[in-house]
Amino acid sequence: MSRGKKRPTGKACLSPVQKRKKSSGGATRVRKVAREQLGFESLRPGQREAIESLISGRDTLVVQPTGSGKSAIYQIAGLMLEGTTVVVSPLIALQKDQVDSIGDQPHEAEAAVINSAQPAAESRETIRRLRAGDLEYLFLAPEQLGKPETVEHLREADISLFVVDEAHCITEWGHDFRPDYMRLGPVIEALGHPVTLAITATATGEVRDQIVERLGMMDPAVLVGGFDRPNLHLRVDRFQSESEKLDCLVRRVTFADKPGIVYVATRKNAEAIMAALRETGMTSLFYHAGLKAKDRHEIQEKFMSGEAEVIVATNAFGMGVDKADVRFVFHFDISDSLDSYYQEAGRAGRDGEPAEVVLFYRPENLNVRKFQAGTGKLEEHKLEHVAKMVEEGAGADQIAAGTDMSRRKVMSALHRLEEAGAVEKQSDGTLKLEIDPAEAARAAAGEHEKLKTARRERIAKMEAYAETTGCRREYLLRYFGQDYRGPCGNCDNDAAANTGTRREVT
Repeated sequence: MSRGKKRPTGKACLSPVQKRKKSSGGATRVRKVAREQLGFESLRPGQREAIESLISGRDTLVVQPTGSGKSAIYQIAGLMLEGTTVVVSPLIALQKDQVDSIGDQPHEAEAAVINSAQPAAESRETIRRLRAGDLEYLFLAPEQLGKPETVEHLREADISLFVVDEAHCITEWGHDFRPDYMRLGPVIEALGHPVTLAITATATGEVRDQIVERLGMMDPAVLVGGFDRPNLHLRVDRFQSESEKLDCLVRRVTFADKPGIVYVATRKNAEAIMAALRETGMTSLFYHAGLKAKDRHEIQEKFMSGEAEVIVATNAFGMGVDKADVRFVFHFDISDSLDSYYQEAGRAGRDGEPAEVVLFYRPENLNVRKFQAGTGKLEEHKLEHVAKMVEEGAGADQIAAGTDMSRRKVMSALHRLEEAGAVEKQSDGTLKLEIDPAEAARAAAGEHEKLKTARRERIAKMEAYAETTGCRREYLLRYFGQDYRGPCGNCDNDAAANTGTRREVT
């Protein structure tokens, strides 16, 4: 398994993170800071080990379920290190929640945010405070680091810790891929490689390796917590037709404890199922990426506050959502991977109380997923043309303007070229071609085929989960690399085995 680069030795490579506010004093000092400055009487499993790793100057990757207190890791480590902690977080609403949370703590540490939603004057004041050393924490959206001036402001500040939240967004092998995350590795290097913390809730070994590689993490400590959520009852119901599936979903939602989430694959299904639920008298909402940002925010707030019993949503809903009392997560459409399925399923029962996780399954629905996995051809001659334009100094917008390719296609081509090591993104945002354009095109085309193969393999794993007659929890946890042996006693297959019957759903 890739363990990242080795941190170079010598005075020149020392980063601000290696300057401590006080001698850490090991575990005793960590507990003291947690208690006195954050009000924590005790630390959760994995938190102390991660904090000690960071304050010793070691890059660290933490994979822990949502709700396990990952944000406390960088908050405590940040207080124990001289300088500012930069936190890259993908959602503006999540950044605000984190800043507000820090403001509610007993300590007097200052936190601020820079994003596209705030006035320019407010951003300038935040930069002034950063350069003056008045900020303990600075939250940024990843796209902000595509601006050379932002990176330069950070270079001139005393950055002690660089945190990448939702770190799985950096890799297409996982889920929720965000292209803006691809530039974080070069930015970390441009800042002199402060100690780096990457955190995520779910990641297979393959995804963990890519996080380490793409962030350029140096000999990192990789701390992986348990993925098991024993309070979740896992179930798959099989259907012969879409109408049958919809009728059963409406019945199950009607009689289920609430609140709950119904995940669907399309915007059309989100709106149609919400309407069907409303006809029964339920207060339900739909959520998808086609809505305006203001509307999405209002819908999410209504669900979080309890104004709506059910939200029907595409995978656009979920990141940063931490509602403890969700009693069910139903998937009306099958997910494209177990990574995304378990991430979404994990939004149920975060209060530790029993919750239901059900997949409404028709084998025919897999055909759409399999078709999607095989689409997206990138011709070598177009990749070569893009590589030649990069060699001439063109950026993404110039390439799109100078070809018959859409900007989305251009970005996809550039990602493949970066994957192949043919193009490197510089800290100022410009691109540099590393090898001959024709050779670059061949390598990028090969990377694209690897990606499609990986997508098909992930769908096959999802299908195997739906079809298995064994313990579902065992299958899921082993997929994520956790050594677990069933029966768990809390899935449909184990229940059927105990009664000696097989369940048929109609």
